[in-house]
Amino acid sequence: MKLTREQVAHIAELARLSLTDQEVALYQEQLSAVLEYAERLQALDTETIPPTATVLPVRNVMRADESRPAMAREDILANAPETQDGCFRVQAVLE
Repeated sequence: MKLTREQVAHIAELARLSLTDQEVALYQEQLSAVLEYAERLQALDTETIPPTATVLPVRNVMRADESRPAMAREDILANAPETQDGCFRVQAVLE
């Protein structure tokens, strides 16, 4: 499927992108190639292939939940840009 310049400009507008004429031409070529490849994939016969969520076996990779001593507060705050009264100090995000 070959995209037109107008279609690429419309897609760019939807994505709030400001493109130059050179970029529109480049993306027209690249997006058209992606769509043509997708069309080729659609032509494949997949009737005998069962749907799969993953090709790898699913397994739990979590470690055992064991308690251990906590880190010292000084070590935790050592790399903080700002601290106050033993806590991280951050800029307020409320208006």
